[in-house]
Amino acid sequence: MSLDPSGRAAGEPQTLYLIDGHAQFFRAYYAIRGGMSSAVTGEPTHLVFGFVAMLLKLLRDERPRHLAVAIDVSGDQESFRTQLYPEYKANREQAPEDFHPQVERCIEILQRLGIPVIGVEGVEADDVIATIVRRTRRDHPGMRVRIVSRDKDLTQLVDQDVELFDAMKDEVVTPEALFKTQGVEPRHVADILALMGDTADNVPGVPGIGPKTAAKLVLEHGSVERLLEQLDTITGKQGANLRAHAETIPLAKQLVLLKDDVPLAFDAEDARVDLAAADVPGTLELFRTLSFSGHVDALRKLAGGAGGSAGADAAASSSASPPAARDEAAGTLFGSFDGPAAANMSGPAAAESPSAAHRAAPNGDYATLTDLAGLDAVIERIRSAGRAAVDTETDSLHARTARLCGIAVAIEPGEGFYIPVRSPEPAGHLAVDAVLERMRPVLESPELDIVGHNLKFDLVVLRNHGVVPRGRLEDTMVADYLLEPTRSSHGMDALAESLLGIRCVPITDLIGSRGRGRGGSTQKRFDEVPLSLAGPYAAEDADVTLRLAKVLLPRVGREAADPRLAGLYADVEMPLVRVLAEMEFNGIRVDPEELDRQREVLQERIERLEEELSAAAPHPFDPGSPKQLAAVLFNGPQDEPPGLGLPVQKRGKTGPSTDAEVLEKLAGDPDLESPIPGLILEYRQLTKLVSTYLVALKEAISPETGRIHASFNQTVTATGRLSSSDPNLQNIPIRTEVGRAIRRAFVAEPGCELVAADYSQIELRILAHLSEDAALIEAFHAGADIHRTVAAEVFGVDPEAVTDAQRGSAKMVNFGIVYGITAFGLARRLGGTVSREEAQRIIDDYRRRFPGIDAFLQRCVAEARETGSVTTILGRRRPIEMIESRNPAQRALAERTAINTVVQGSAADLIKVAMVRVHRELPERFPAARLLLQIHDELVLEVPREQAADLEAFVAERMAGAMELRVPLVVGSARGERWSDAK
Repeated sequence: MSLDPSGRAAGEPQTLYLIDGHAQFFRAYYAIRGGMSSAVTGEPTHLVFGFVAMLLKLLRDERPRHLAVAIDVSGDQESFRTQLYPEYKANREQAPEDFHPQVERCIEILQRLGIPVIGVEGVEADDVIATIVRRTRRDHPGMRVRIVSRDKDLTQLVDQDVELFDAMKDEVVTPEALFKTQGVEPRHVADILALMGDTADNVPGVPGIGPKTAAKLVLEHGSVERLLEQLDTITGKQGANLRAHAETIPLAKQLVLLKDDVPLAFDAEDARVDLAAADVPGTLELFRTLSFSGHVDALRKLAGGAGGSAGADAAASSSASPPAARDEAAGTLFGSFDGPAAANMSGPAAAESPSAAHRAAPNGDYATLTDLAGLDAVIERIRSAGRAAVDTETDSLHARTARLCGIAVAIEPGEGFYIPVRSPEPAGHLAVDAVLERMRPVLESPELDIVGHNLKFDLVVLRNHGVVPRGRLEDTMVADYLLEPTRSSHGMDALAESLLGIRCVPITDLIGSRGRGRGGSTQKRFDEVPLSLAGPYAAEDADVTLRLAKVLLPRVGREAADPRLAGLYADVEMPLVRVLAEMEFNGIRVDPEELDRQREVLQERIERLEEELSAAAPHPFDPGSPKQLAAVLFNGPQDEPPGLGLPVQKRGKTGPSTDAEVLEKLAGDPDLESPIPGLILEYRQLTKLVSTYLVALKEAISPETGRIHASFNQTVTATGRLSSSDPNLQNIPIRTEVGRAIRRAFVAEPGCELVAADYSQIELRILAHLSEDAALIEAFHAGADIHRTVAAEVFGVDPEAVTDAQRGSAKMVNFGIVYGITAFGLARRLGGTVSREEAQRIIDDYRRRFPGIDAFLQRCVAEARETGSVTTILGRRRPIEMIESRNPAQRALAERTAINTVVQGSAADLIKVAMVRVHRELPERFPAARLLLQIHDELVLEVPREQAADLEAFVAERMAGAMELRVPLVVGSARGERWSDAK
């Protein structure tokens, strides 16, 4: 069945929707930040995601009966317009390298959905659209046309039956709106464009004439032909410019006029939308391959009832991640990261019925064990094999508080067993205590090798239930992370599809998705899923993990092609799994009363700021609204509402920007008397501290333990650094007094103290080691103030004569050099105290004084160009894409990434080695001590007060000796009852 809605009145005019393809492709490409890629194929996907989002929204909201897409197929240099004017579009840069492959994916999706894609050699998409509009008027009188675009050129076609429509903003676009001039009609458009010219298309225009002036001239004279006849009546500079370019104006009009007689085979009936005849299952499969989980839900809803639902359900075994933290989280303080597709979804997806699950054949021989005899037989097989894949199923994603629903094991590839302990059928299986009593000896045996995927989660869950595995651990997620650090997802389901060609049962087929109904979440807990579904799903997890191990572990094992990578896996990353599991289990105690006290203090200050802002503003406004703030700052005193009339610093998509950079520049302007920019900066900082930290941290305190149990994510950042989530403690600001005060709420247990130790200037020390720069190495060995020493070298003065400003400049270069700091960036970081030219001189002098550093930076880039990747001190490898890009911005970013990865990744190697060594020796040296946190280059531990001094010395010594570098590793440490005391 087509998407023709049943509720429309008989005889209502039909509408043909024409999508301006390349306009929408470019809009999607630049609207969504890069970095999105398929977890299966690795290809970039942000353009495809954005275009498909627009398409699905159009299908859902507009319910078009007829839909087609017009595209350019000739390229910028090969149309009839280049014959008129060879310079037409001559100054256009080539599209980015990742643009055209994504366009091809979009066309593939359109073809699968049966949506015609029309392009004709020698003309542009606009001409194809103009021809279709003319032909539709002729062949289908009464049929309306909606052109999905904001292109000014296409407003030439607008009339009572033809509209220009912005599908993402749900608005009809008129010539008056686009040219910001009342009275502009479609017949005026080509004339206006001829006067304006178009720098993007290299259409010659008249200097000094923009859209409003061009519109005014055309409305006054009627056309450019009449205007040219009356040039003598136009005086001043404008008249002189018009006369000087009189010969090119007719040519410009020829270039912008649309051609509406293109020979093409198309009729509106060819564009009838019919999802029943479309390849919906194939499109869903492609969406899953591209990691578009949200688009899968959206298309399935559109196809439901259209004859495509059966096929959609048949393809329902998608690669969504299961609940037990298969994909680790990253993002804001509490935001868990579900991948780019989830981040851009526009609405909740309804829960799927479990009846859809397991329509595909199982991937192995799976059994659910519900009696002691079956359990004992499997335990004996595990003991004999000495190796098993283990996966826990739980009722929550929060490992520290999750209840065990069951344990899945696999001993041989192709089979799996699930031992349930919680389900909707408790009488039909064993109890948790009975299962753990029998499984504890084998799981805790030092002789058992345990294979897992995100094994850290399982270790915490098992420890919650009194089981502490002591054998050798193997983790397929960690292995893949080391092998493919830039893969968008290391989740089990994505790897199964990519590496094994297996599509796992998606967890949403069992528990539903995250939509909300009237009674709250529509998502089930795993212990509410019938065993007939839960058993095969869980057993498959263990089986697929074992199969992944067969593919991945040899590549990071003793026989690996890269022995350094094998050492990194065996000696650092896998021991670190136990360390992180220990930290997540321990958590850190937080004083809720201190959080409340700080919140009250800040709230009082926020209220005073609101009063001060109200008194200083020319009209009442909401300080939290950027739009209202922009009116206050940039509207003129006579405008409505009145404003301060300040000059606009920069513009965003919706008007004048009021971001931090703009406000800081305004606040630092000595000629500005208004306190509003400075007050807003403080207001934003304090409101963020209250909402993002003081409120959210209190909500994260576990009622069972009184502690916050953050997750520490090992397989997220491509550099090797750890991240944290739920909550993200690494985002707590430390450079402001108010931010540092938050650490007062983190406290030791009664009778204990917190010990904090962190590396001093670790990235600079790593840089000195890697670059072998003699001057930098000497400064570190001398124990000098490194920023003062560098300033003395750069500015050619004695260290004692270095000014604070000079030291600040050197500090900014020191910290920014590995990030590819530019003169513009340095000048901005220094708050405008130096010019861009002076900043460039400082950077140039820095490189001359420290030639080893400059040579090292060049080596990093050269390594990336020669091998396609860079490596850290311990051999951690990261591919560097776009290093040979023709796009200068992309190439420069790749070069900065290469340098930053080597330095920051080596620092990550160092702190991980230190964590493993400290954790390994703690049980013997300080059995009562607990490792709690790793924040950037800092470790935080808890220990009885009488042992705190000894532990502080021990940790500092182990951290300082974690690696042998060409410069000394300096560790600062402190202790106290609160984290703020231990800084």
